[in-house]
Amino acid sequence: MKLTIEDVRSRFIKHFGGETGNVYSSPGRINLIGEHTDYNNGFVFPGAVTQGIIAEVKPNGTRTVDAYSIDLKDRAQFSLDDDKGPSATWARYIYGVCREMMALGVPVEGFNTAFAGDVPLGAGMSSSAALESTYAFAINDLWGENKIDRMELARVGQRTEHKYVGVNCGIMDQAISCLGKKGALLRLDCRSGEYEYFPWNPKGYQLVLVNSCVKHELVGSPYNERRLQCEHVAEVIGKKHPEVKSLRDATYEMLDEVKGEITETEYNRAHYVIGEVVRVLTVCDALQKDDYETVGQMMYETHHGLSKEYEVSCEELDFLNDIAKEEGVTGSRIMGGGFGGCTINLIADELVPNFKKVVVEKFFAKYGKKPIIIDVVIGDGARKLC
Repeated sequence: MKLTIEDVRSRFIKHFGGETGNVYSSPGRINLIGEHTDYNNGFVFPGAVTQGIIAEVKPNGTRTVDAYSIDLKDRAQFSLDDDKGPSATWARYIYGVCREMMALGVPVEGFNTAFAGDVPLGAGMSSSAALESTYAFAINDLWGENKIDRMELARVGQRTEHKYVGVNCGIMDQAISCLGKKGALLRLDCRSGEYEYFPWNPKGYQLVLVNSCVKHELVGSPYNERRLQCEHVAEVIGKKHPEVKSLRDATYEMLDEVKGEITETEYNRAHYVIGEVVRVLTVCDALQKDDYETVGQMMYETHHGLSKEYEVSCEELDFLNDIAKEEGVTGSRIMGGGFGGCTINLIADELVPNFKKVVVEKFFAKYGKKPIIIDVVIGDGARKLC
């Protein structure tokens, strides 16, 4: 069921009473291709979805934030002047955004807030970035005297992940949550911050997510380890090729030159990333020619790399990818950081009904639970609803 303003407002009134505040929203995202390239300064190709976070925010005249998570039925309070912040992870996202906006000179004041989301948690659709972007946009709207641009609001969310939650993520999730545009995908250069919109209105094809319902938690996961491995390989290559500052600058030939100086695991990680940077640009070119077969081929190659070289897949996701191949799906791959979550599937219109039926039946027969099917609609980025 689609989350509405009324769903959030009714809970805000219940928990805080009195007058209502402003309502803001930011979306989760899909990423057509370009996985684990953002923190390697490469390209990504995401789009905002219509699922996201909705929050009501009202200044309360104090230095305290009083926040209620509707979905978790949990409440947290923290002072804007407290250097430690709250212990609950969900509240630390809001706290981190407040502190980072204050560091930019925004005179943030205390507020009451209630929020809810319809981005499936742990599905690789970045509910955390949607939460960060919602509050960064809201705070900027309420207290930003010199309005901060959307890309800097995205960086606020990224710094929140790094400093207050412990996930050394790239910029993609927050960027598309802030910059998303209905009916368009965003090619983002994660090194320069430059971006370009590509119309997304595929004729004869649909994007469908299949949520394995395997929950992943990036905090303390091998996510950060992989980032360090990539940075180490780039450093080793950079000693021979000073122009290489990150794997985005490297080639397969450069990687082979240093094969004896790095571990086999590091070689595999870097091999995947170097290929993925190229695949993003290949997909962008293919879309301009309506060449969806090439787009699909690149998606399958990405899944193979994520599963066998980057090793962030799991049995359930590989099984979903195999079903897609068997059913003639044009392209399919893991989406998100990995270790669970969704596959994203590019499917010819006429195959969609049968694919949805078969994938649910086969997954249930093997694992005893049904995956969740999510139709993708590309929507807008962070915004004020009322």
